[in-house]
Amino acid sequence: MKIRLLGTGTSTGVPELACSCEVCTSCDARDSRLRTSAIVEVNGKNILIDCGPDFRTQMLRCSYKKIDALLLTHHHYDHIAGIDDLRPFCRSGAIDIYADEDTIEHVRGFFPYCFAENKYPGVANLEVHEIAAGNILDIDGVQIMPIQVFHGRMPILGYRIGEFAYITDMSYITPEELDALKGVKLLVINALRFSKPHRTHQTVLEALRIVEFLKPERTFFTHIMHHIGLHAKIEKVLPEGVFLGYDNMEIEL
Repeated sequence: MKIRLLGTGTSTGVPELACSCEVCTSCDARDSRLRTSAIVEVNGKNILIDCGPDFRTQMLRCSYKKIDALLLTHHHYDHIAGIDDLRPFCRSGAIDIYADEDTIEHVRGFFPYCFAENKYPGVANLEVHEIAAGNILDIDGVQIMPIQVFHGRMPILGYRIGEFAYITDMSYITPEELDALKGVKLLVINALRFSKPHRTHQTVLEALRIVEFLKPERTFFTHIMHHIGLHAKIEKVLPEGVFLGYDNMEIEL
């Protein structure tokens, strides 16, 4: 299994517009972050997780010729706005999108022309499938467990694929759902900034408590904002086996 972090930034991206802080003006490419998304390569399938407004730019950086499925974590703009750019990947057939009921409703509302009875020629060919936390889905032999987490008060989905788990935009997870992540060896999880609490996203310090409980072999932080500090500095203070993710990073399991 290979995971590529297409983007590791928060909803405004990094650098943030109209900001001249040391992170936003950094010359280190790892401090430049597009909106959060990833691709999981497993059993010959390319499974995309979220498809935000930077999707086209992210795809131009790598060499994928096909997308076999799209898993959506939730309906916020920075996680669904790039769905129209899936069009070139639809030429050989519909792309299956898996999401909870609320997210599907928003996708249909955001891209109504993709679901019209008489579609405009060339629009993205999409098939949506409603899923729910705790119900395993099978994508051509790849078994995926949706995990419920909370983004503030809003329930959203993370995903476990074998010994890998991907969670973003989380502020809270119930003990029962956390137990469903036991045995994960590779964890990608959100960490917005270092320690100042946020209403809807966890911090590095909060994410480290999850890491301490699950004890994965490796953890990579994503959905990062410029307030976290410089990549090179923060990596030096993280525990062994814990890293800041960066855009276009490849991780193998």
